[in-house]
Amino acid sequence: MGIALAVIAAIVVLLVILVIVKSVRIVQQGFLGVVTRLGEFKEIRQPGLTFIIPIIESLRAVDVREMPRTGDRQQVITRDNVAVIVNATIFSQVVDVRLALFTNSNYVVSVDNLARTSLRAVFGSITLDEAFSQRERIGSLLQTQMEEATDKWGVRINRVEVMEITPPDQILQAMALQKQADQEKRAKILESEGAQQSAINLADGQRQAAIKEAEGAQQSAILRAEGQRQAQILEAQGRAEAIELVYAAIKRQTPDPTLVAILQLDTLARFAESPNAKLVVPAESAALLGAAQAIKSVLDAVPVAGAS
Repeated sequence: MGIALAVIAAIVVLLVILVIVKSVRIVQQGFLGVVTRLGEFKEIRQPGLTFIIPIIESLRAVDVREMPRTGDRQQVITRDNVAVIVNATIFSQVVDVRLALFTNSNYVVSVDNLARTSLRAVFGSITLDEAFSQRERIGSLLQTQMEEATDKWGVRINRVEVMEITPPDQILQAMALQKQADQEKRAKILESEGAQQSAINLADGQRQAAIKEAEGAQQSAILRAEGQRQAQILEAQGRAEAIELVYAAIKRQTPDPTLVAILQLDTLARFAESPNAKLVVPAESAALLGAAQAIKSVLDAVPVAGAS
């Protein structure tokens, strides 16, 4: 009897321990616990220690962190009928665990399959050149198209990154030839632009030199004209001063007709000494000759020094 009670007590203790173990749950950080009672949704538990009723209740942890999933490489056809191999990484996150668990049998598989169909649809609406040059736009189109379906599943698409776009070998060869032709064209353009700039610089240098030379000649002519003007001014001033001195000297001597006649004869003699082929005799020549005769008479009346 005592052994039977001991066995029963041991069984009860084991059952209690089992119940305690089954009722204690720990939800890790980055997860949420979904509690169902007899298969029906009951509540959501936050990370940490939590308790459930064994057998009646069950708890399922759902990862609510951002999950990057890289799909398989697949072949798609662009709008210009070029078959390319593409691959993309989907960054998704569960934002509503109740919808993620109870509106879709497997939201992870559904997101992957949706990414495949969205890739085919988006690449079918663009050309190959656009696919290479507009990867960010492709990612935005994929995100927008996928969010229309994933919002119903409680899953948010944070972003889509196109990882690989591989065209056929023939297209790669054609692109390489096109790239080479573009580089050669750019090199020729740069060479012609360099020659053009060199010619422009040379012409500009010649123009500047011509301008400097013209400015130098102009400055030289200005200085030469200024020198001539100054010389003429000085010469005129000299003549004026000479005339003024002569006039002053004559005025001081109180000139009489005899002195005036002498000056006129002196002026006439200077005209005669000039190298000109023609000699202009003033109309007053008779008066000058008369003055000369009068001067001769005066001179004859003056006794010569040393005469007996």
